[in-house]
Amino acid sequence: MCLDRNGTQCHQSMRRRDGVLLSSQPMGAPVRRGRSAAGRAEVRGELVRAALTLFTEKGYDETTVDDVAAAAGVGRRTFFRYFRGKEDAVSPDHETCLARVDEVFATAHDSEPLTPLVLRAGDRVFDLYLDNPAEASARFALTRNVPALRDREAASVDRYRRLFGRRLRERLVGRPDGELVAAVTAAAVVAAHNHALRTWLVDGARPEEADACRAAFRRVETMLPVAPDRPDDLAEIARRLERAADRLDRAGPAH
Repeated sequence: MCLDRNGTQCHQSMRRRDGVLLSSQPMGAPVRRGRSAAGRAEVRGELVRAALTLFTEKGYDETTVDDVAAAAGVGRRTFFRYFRGKEDAVSPDHETCLARVDEVFATAHDSEPLTPLVLRAGDRVFDLYLDNPAEASARFALTRNVPALRDREAASVDRYRRLFGRRLRERLVGRPDGELVAAVTAAAVVAAHNHALRTWLVDGARPEEADACRAAFRRVETMLPVAPDRPDDLAEIARRLERAADRLDRAGPAH
């Protein structure tokens, strides 16, 4: 029983099963999705999966926004509530990931050492890929073969580097050569992350290798510059970075 807007009793067609109130709406009736956070995530996920499937099977250039929307069971207008264009539908959710990385820095205690902090922040990026290996693998293949997507992904890499650099500069204010240390640390973390992730993807994006991928990234700890206590330490920082970059260049598979 319920009350209508005038306070009059009204009756809804409901039934109970095992003490749980259920709607008597017939099976197969249209369901309004996207109203809750979980519903929006579901619709977004369906659009992403539809885009990846169509781009892989039909071709990126040959697939339209209408094709993707229809395959996901939504309208064109719904598609544009989630994405600005079809290239966004196949890109990882970098906005959410960048926000999570930023939160790691924002909530870190001032006394936390830099190296554990940047490793913790860098590790959050892997969640974007390792939580769904099949989608990550499909994205990787498309990114390698579609120039527009490759350029877009390259631009996203720079956003992570700039975020790490900005947050590190804030923590190194007043330190000798703090800006230099922030810049080279950010570059090293992003390079190590890309190398570990790319290796995992090239090797088949096997779920059982996800932990090994994270461990490979964390080996950058031995290469990271730390905030120097003496100006002479910068020479050692430069040497370590040069050696690390050389190892990554020789070992890393190409895009």
